[in-house]
Amino acid sequence: MQRLLIALLAGAASVFAFAPFGVWPLAFVCLALLWWAIDGVSTRRAFATGLVWGIGAFCAGVGWLYVALHRYGGIPAPISAFMLLLFCSYLALYPALAAGLYARLRRDNLWFDSTLAAAGWTAGELLRGTIFTGFPWLAIGYTQTSPSPLAGWAPIFGVYGLSFLLAAMAALLAMLVKVWRTQTADRLRLLCWPVVALLVVLVAGGGLRWVAWTQPQGKPIEVALLQTNIPQDLKWQPEQLMQWLNLNYSMVDKQQQARLVVLPETTLPLLIEHLPQGYLDAMRESVAKHGADLIFGVFTRDGKKIYNSAASLGTAPEQVYHKSHLVPFGEYSPPMFDWFYQLASIPMSDQTRGAKDQAPIQIDGQQIAINICYEDVFGEELLHAVPKAGLLLNMSNLAWYGDSHAQPQHLQMARMRAMETGRPMLRATNTGMTAVVAPDGTVTSVLPAFTAGALQQNVTGYTGLTPYVRWANWPVIAWVIGMLGFACLPKRKTAQAT
Repeated sequence: MQRLLIALLAGAASVFAFAPFGVWPLAFVCLALLWWAIDGVSTRRAFATGLVWGIGAFCAGVGWLYVALHRYGGIPAPISAFMLLLFCSYLALYPALAAGLYARLRRDNLWFDSTLAAAGWTAGELLRGTIFTGFPWLAIGYTQTSPSPLAGWAPIFGVYGLSFLLAAMAALLAMLVKVWRTQTADRLRLLCWPVVALLVVLVAGGGLRWVAWTQPQGKPIEVALLQTNIPQDLKWQPEQLMQWLNLNYSMVDKQQQARLVVLPETTLPLLIEHLPQGYLDAMRESVAKHGADLIFGVFTRDGKKIYNSAASLGTAPEQVYHKSHLVPFGEYSPPMFDWFYQLASIPMSDQTRGAKDQAPIQIDGQQIAINICYEDVFGEELLHAVPKAGLLLNMSNLAWYGDSHAQPQHLQMARMRAMETGRPMLRATNTGMTAVVAPDGTVTSVLPAFTAGALQQNVTGYTGLTPYVRWANWPVIAWVIGMLGFACLPKRKTAQAT
């Protein structure tokens, strides 16, 4: 029972390793406590311990989903709390799987067991990011954005590679503590090489942060990223519609210098065909008279299909991007879950997926790869556009989650996408966090959350490919499969190192 309580508290504490707190060393400690808690226990108890750790981590980390369910979705508080607990329990199955595999297959060998722990943990995160369209939020590798020295590995192996390294180092740390406490005469010898290995990974990662995998290309362009700050509970009220349309127009019209103006996701809360006559013409004229272009979020329709889209207008030819990775329950209903919409009130919740291989939008010589809302959580899905695109652009509306950790957590994931691709990431959001992220993951400028304003900055597109863009998650996947396959082989009847 004591170990279960420690696992629960360690999982809950892991949220402080993520943004906005950013105590990145805490991720090693919290995960090391999990490996310590399952040392020497049965597979069943290890599974239960991993489940408890995961429930603590996800209830603390994504508790903001309650705001969307109850405050804006209209679901009664007890039902919202139960649904959140049920969802977090599902997410916790993946740490539980990793813990169970570790307990079942470990061989009391420092090197083997630490690699096994990392393989099982990373397998769980990869599955969590894939099954049922995936929910990779709070992958442990996200804690290692700058200033962590592990950030240097992101352009090579991506966020799952960082998760692998972190999980292996945490398991090794837990085992080193165990060796230290044995009080054996040769414990210093046993500790020597593992400590050297930990230092090598950290120092190498720190050195890799100085490698420029990509280079600037073309002339800089001035962008204006607009944060409209429209309250979610008022956004869809018909009597407020003209106020929001006027707000969007006035914010765009004030941008006299920017070459590219960007409004956030669904900033115009209706189908594009239902906009007042002449509204888009006025928007087009407002930016075109300065030789500029506008990208804005709006719903579009093709026959009976409704899309969450980003459309452009201005001096360049008009272009459109349709969101491809939709949010279950928010933008479409999974099979057999129609009952959910009898409880919740969610506008525009019957949307259609856009194509996966849509071309970047071209403006002023720059090719811009657009992703909407939590599409940028799926790093591998952005790679198809990167060889051509020099800039990444995320358009989001996180007003659904109130003043919570969702906003800084999302920005941290955008930083990881910039590091993986070696491209600047521009973010235009409704309530925050509107920001410009450099290719090394540094946030160069950001607007305060829950304020209306414009973030203006000169940005330059980048060319070149990082190793991660070239091979995506395949090296990590291959290593995980190979390690787990090897671990399942019968144990040799030879002496094993401690």
